[in-house]
Amino acid sequence: MDPYFVRDLFGIQGLDIRWYAVIICVGICAGLGTAFVLTKKRGYNTDMPIDLLLVCIPLAIICARLYYVAFEWDSYKDDLWSIFAIWQGGIAIYGAVIGSVIGGFLFSKYSKISFGDILDIGGPGLIIGQAIGRWGNFVNQEAFGNLITNEALQWFPYGVYIDKLGEWHQATFFYESMWNLIVFVVLLWYFKRAKHKGNVFVMYLVLYGVGRAFIEGMRTDSLWLIKDVVRVSQALSLLLVVAGIIYLLYMHKKEPKAYAAYEGKYSIAYREMQKELKMQKKEAQEEKISGKQPMQPEDKEEK
Repeated sequence: MDPYFVRDLFGIQGLDIRWYAVIICVGICAGLGTAFVLTKKRGYNTDMPIDLLLVCIPLAIICARLYYVAFEWDSYKDDLWSIFAIWQGGIAIYGAVIGSVIGGFLFSKYSKISFGDILDIGGPGLIIGQAIGRWGNFVNQEAFGNLITNEALQWFPYGVYIDKLGEWHQATFFYESMWNLIVFVVLLWYFKRAKHKGNVFVMYLVLYGVGRAFIEGMRTDSLWLIKDVVRVSQALSLLLVVAGIIYLLYMHKKEPKAYAAYEGKYSIAYREMQKELKMQKKEAQEEKISGKQPMQPEDKEEK
């Protein structure tokens, strides 16, 4: 059977643009768009998620790679330079999440924005990005599950045909993508109802962890904590689920804190003030060109 897609979308002077990269970029854009909407609901302007993204993406890529290498060390220990060959494949979602959290923490310290707000805005953005990004596995024909020998079940989306093996396997990438979409909808619903900052992100960890722990058990390419005994992602997912549920139950009993309104450069009020100052400056320049005396803000109020 022919491949569903060729891996390369097109090439530019020897540089191959791959479907996987394009799909990941689409996922990032979807996450950023989600962050734009949620940012305003927490009283911040849209400069915030853009600057946050510039901090988080490099750290997410680095940590996604290091996470993968750490649990596949035998494949890299004899050729350390291959660790940097990320274009050859080998990244992990949980590593990217860890990198994003680190980036969010550093950004919160720099911007003086609540770390809980950053996490809550980032959680739904992460999960919609993951839902879309999983389709990169479809193009690459990876992250699939167990062999399907029953011909009655050899159809997509239950299964996916793997050309290099000439076999049908469970389409675990699709299962996770659909689960992530469900989690995304739940998080958007919960965003308006969460009583404490940070709860939305914890809910993301819990819900994603439930699905990942189950689906990971079907995959044939898992990273192993203990070979053929404990999968890394299953162990981490279950840990996050248990810890997250305990945290949410604990926070449910506590009264919400009263936070002072953020008034820094990422606030909506600051954006409006900057617009007003620019407009005043523009009007002053126009009046100067026309030969009139620039009107002062006090004069405008009297007028």
